Amino acid sequence: MDDSLAHWLRLREASDISARSEALTLDIAATLPVNEPLYALDLATGAGSNIRYLAERLQGQQHWLAVDESPELLADLLERMRAWSTARGYDVDIDGDTCKIRGPRLDCHIETLRLDLGLLSDRVLFSGRHLVTASALLDLVSESWLRSLAAHCRAEGASALFTISYNGHSSCEPLEPEDDLVLDLFNRHQRTDKGLGGPAAGPDAAEAAARCFAETGFRVQRVPSNWDLAPTERDMQRMLIDGWANAACEAAPRRARIIADWRARRLAHVEAGISHVMVGHDDLAAWPPRTP
Repeated sequence: MDDSLAHWLRLREASDISARSEALTLDIAATLPVNEPLYALDLATGAGSNIRYLAERLQGQQHWLAVDESPELLADLLERMRAWSTARGYDVDIDGDTCKIRGPRLDCHIETLRLDLGLLSDRVLFSGRHLVTASALLDLVSESWLRSLAAHCRAEGASALFTISYNGHSSCEPLEPEDDLVLDLFNRHQRTDKGLGGPAAGPDAAEAAARCFAETGFRVQRVPSNWDLAPTERDMQRMLIDGWANAACEAAPRRARIIADWRARRLAHVEAGISHVMVGHDDLAAWPPRTP
């Protein structure tokens, strides 16, 4: 695993928590089982930030399947669950690929599974799930992948909650002349094939997901979940600017020098403590049709 990815996931967790819609989460939680164990699936779980957010906001006994293709990230998930539980005074027991967390009003069992989600063809993943969820995933997958996801959720009668999906909008202050150029190139790069069923939905992910779930009979709600990064959030801004610049160069190699100059000026604003960055995201919840 690239250490920069692990660092990025740790760095962004606080920003994700601040940005995502707690109201939408609670709306989904209100429709889930209370008097029976809750079975939930977290796709592309990474280091488990989505589970850490949801575990304390869902009720009753929880059984999670946390799926990711990276064994290193899954191992990091378990260790971060240990630290998170200890900090909150919960009892935690890690045994192999599983983690049990218990505390006041929390009874959470997490099983990890290494799996390539490229085709989303394993129905067993979804079997018996009440909730299917993911964070910062939908903009990386194709529309055919989203249709398959909606079909699996419909077959199981599972609710869905997908958060922090990039929507193609960002802005930086102070302004630079190349901001729009870099944003356009980054958005173009986001639509390339990420190995998840074909060309990624990219900035159109939330809209495409809403359409796929609505066509399958779900009631869908979308709300903004933007990052608003203050000048003090230097590490987060640096990694974003580097990521935008690298993606833009891959999309337009002949513009590499222009992009490098833009990157240098943007980073200078960060170092001067005057940089504000907004990155647009959407949260999406989908409720299955009620059975008679």
